[in-house]
Order: sequence, then structure tokens, then C-alpha cells
Amino acid sequence: MSSHKTHADLAEQFNKAPERVAWHDDTLWFVRQKRDNAARGVEDWEILRETASKIKENVLSRLDDYLMEFEARALENGIQVHWAKDAAEHNAIVYSIFQKHGVERAVKSKSMLTEECHLNDYLQQQGVEIIDSDLGERIVQLAEEPPSHIVLPAIHKKKEEVGELFHRHLGSAKGEKDAKVLTETARQHLREVFLSRKIALTGVNFAIAETGEFVVCTNEGNADMGAHLADVHIACMGIEKIIPKREHLGVFLRLLARSATGQPITTYSSHFKKPRKGQEMHLVLVDNGRSSRLGEESFRNSLKCIRCGACMNTCPVYRRSGGHSYHTAIAGPIGSILAPNMDRKQFADLPFASTLCGSCTHVCPVKINIHEQLYQWRQVLVQEGHVDKGKQLSMQAMKVVLSSPALFKLSGKAGRKVMSLAPFALNHRLNPWYKQREMPKVPTSSFEEWYRKNRKKDE
Repeated sequence: MSSHKTHADLAEQFNKAPERVAWHDDTLWFVRQKRDNAARGVEDWEILRETASKIKENVLSRLDDYLMEFEARALENGIQVHWAKDAAEHNAIVYSIFQKHGVERAVKSKSMLTEECHLNDYLQQQGVEIIDSDLGERIVQLAEEPPSHIVLPAIHKKKEEVGELFHRHLGSAKGEKDAKVLTETARQHLREVFLSRKIALTGVNFAIAETGEFVVCTNEGNADMGAHLADVHIACMGIEKIIPKREHLGVFLRLLARSATGQPITTYSSHFKKPRKGQEMHLVLVDNGRSSRLGEESFRNSLKCIRCGACMNTCPVYRRSGGHSYHTAIAGPIGSILAPNMDRKQFADLPFASTLCGSCTHVCPVKINIHEQLYQWRQVLVQEGHVDKGKQLSMQAMKVVLSSPALFKLSGKAGRKVMSLAPFALNHRLNPWYKQREMPKVPTSSFEEWYRKNRKKDE
């Protein structure tokens, strides 16, 4: 395993502020409850989930055909289509468009793909200023932090902290914490940005092979403002965002917002089919490891993801460890099965950041078997030697003990004796369980001994 800080290290750092942890946990669980209420309000909810899952399975089985169909229709519509094999090529293509137009400033709406490719950092190194126009994204950009959630980028920030950021960077009154005032401050700041930027970047939620159009979903309308006022619109999308027909869009739009925030539908679902007169429209289709994931039968279903964030809102580990503890663009359970595909060594810790409770799979609108993939990734990472030596040795020791009934019984007796006579052997800082918990009372017997004794009594 690499020397960078792991999820456990970063989670421990997040947990040094217990009040924030409690607030973060409660807020995200509130969003999960809104999702449940919204789902119960749709009679055919499970049919929608199954339908969406099957549509995505069809897409993955014929992805090359749908991509070629989409490109052909998009080119007919006047969209300039680019293909990028990885993040570096994606960033270079985007920058080449800036160079072509001699532009050094742009506005961008939320795009997890550009976060994945670290586009902002790259463009900044080339002397290009990018302003994120999504309110949450703008907050974390001013804080010089990555988003901690794919739908709620600044969920880890309190309004007092936002007020301080806006005071320093946007000139709001010191100590201001009224959400309406802070939102209006951001709105006035971004108004000038929208009006003065000649290039606008957006992500893509869905791309329709049948028509060559793409759809961008926002709650703030910032993608529309940027794209409609700019001379050049650059849209960046992962190749898995394809759906076959426009009629399929209704299935996903009914699922997306309800799963993400409990809304009936996203406030703005904007269709982009062709550039307006005098405008250039570019679409960058990005692989960046998706093809290799497509070829791995155990993990290809992760490509169904529609980036709703429902798995994060329900995950007990994510809610109590914070998004930044995952040290990758997409956090939470879904990020923990996506990231190892890109770099097994760097992200070997993430599949272990889970209780495997299955709640993520339960809420996924496209029925990705997330907790099963987390378990499968653990096996792959251990077999390939990407976990630390201590974990490898402990797993090997457990294998030996658990595969021998006699050794298992002997170990249990020895463990109970040690815990009763020398509790300090376990109750110390080197035991990760002891650091966060009170150790349980030492049992007087094993379950097997208790069962045999009590069964005799019943007889």
C-alpha cells in the first residue's frame, strides 16, 4: 500500500470534531429519509429501478454501437465531437479549444468528470481561470478544497464557515451567516462571471444515442446561464452516460432527483442538441479506465451509476467519516468500487471502508450491487498484494484458525483467559477497536459450550 494517508487516517482526522460528525451524519440521514418518502410516493418505483437497470445493461452490452450512433447524430447536429482515452488527453483537448479562441477565463457548472480529471488544476497551471458556478462547488473552490459529495459538494461546511469564506473572497459582511444573504452574495458575484465568460463548461448527465443530444440536470440553472451566454460550450462526459432513446430519459429523470435529494424532479433538465447560430459546441467523450472496467465482469455494473449520491447519504461509514477521507473525486460506496479500477495500489484501502451492510445497494436507483462489489474488490486486492503486510498476516492467521475447529476452540478459550486475567493485552492504543470503543465484557464460555449446556437442560 502506498505511503499516502488512508481512509482510516483521514476519517480519524474528520472525527476530531465530534459536533461536525454528528451534524454531518444527521443531515445526510435526513436526505436519505427524503429519498425514502419520495420513493414511496411512486407506485411503480421498483419497476422504474428494474427498468433503468435493464436499460443500462443493454447499453453496456452494446456500448460501442451506441457511442458511434451518438457521434453520428451529434455531428449531424453541428456538435464537434472529441474522443479522449484518459484524463490527460481530456484536459489537453479542452485547453486546445481555449488556445484556439485565445480565451483565458471560463465558467463551469458541476461536472464530476472534470473533477476526476483534475481539469481545474490543469487549466490553472496553463494560466486559465475557471470559476465554478454551482453554489456548493464555488464554496469549496474558494476554500481550495475538492467537493466532498457528488450532489452536495459543500455538505461538510457550516454556514458560519461559508460566511467567513464569502467575507474574505466576495466582500460580504463579517459574521454573516444568513443563508439567504450568502446565496444572494454568490448570485451577484456569479452574475458578472456569466456575462463576461466567452467559454462555458458543463458536465453531461445523459446522452441520447438516437438523437445526438445531451441532457444536463441542475437545481440552480447555472449550466443554462453559462452555456446560453457563452460563445463556446464545452461539454465533458464519460462514455457510460449514453442511453439508447429519448423515451428512456423519463425513466432516469424520475429516479435521479428522488434518489439524490428527495425532489420529484431536478429543477432544470436542459436539453442541448445543436449550437445556436454563431456558437460553437464541443463534446468530449472520455474513457479514462471505463473500457477496462467494462471488460471485468465482476465490476462492470458500476458503469451503470447515474451519480445521484444516494449510496453516500445512506452509508454509515461515509456519514461519519466525511467525503474527503476517500481521497478520490467520487467518495462513498460508489467511489470505493470505481477508484480501485483506476489505481489498485493507491485506492486499495477504500473497499475496506465499509460495513458491507448493503444499504447502498438497497437505495441505488439502477440496482448496482455495490456491497457485493466492495467484497469482491477486497478479495482481488488481498490476492494481488495491495493491502499492508499486517492485514495480510492477520487474514492468513484467521484463515488457519477458522478452518480448524480444534484450533478455533483452543483459540477461543485462550482468548477468554487472556481477556479476563490480562485485559491490558487488548486494551491499548495499538488495538484499533479499543481506540473508539469500550471492549465488551469477557464471556464465561463459548456459544457452543452455552448451547450444549442449555440444550441438555431442555431435554
